[in-house]
Amino acid sequence: MEAYKTAAKLEQQGELRLSDLPFQAGDEVEVILLRREPDQTIENPYPLRGLPIRYEDPTEPVAEGDWEIHQ
Repeated sequence: MEAYKTAAKLEQQGELRLSDLPFQAGDEVEVILLRREPDQTIENPYPLRGLPIRYEDPTEPVAEGDWEIHQ
């Protein structure tokens, strides 16, 4: 089954018009209609941008106890 996806808006009285479809005249097609949900825009996609960065003990080793040589 070949699939083709497009978007369209309903016209008056619930009429839907599709054009420039990649099928030939006489081809049988299956039609499934789904209501498209409006795009939800994210107010701030980077909420941490511009906040101060604070390092605690930046020169201390990290996870030193996890190394086998130290055990």
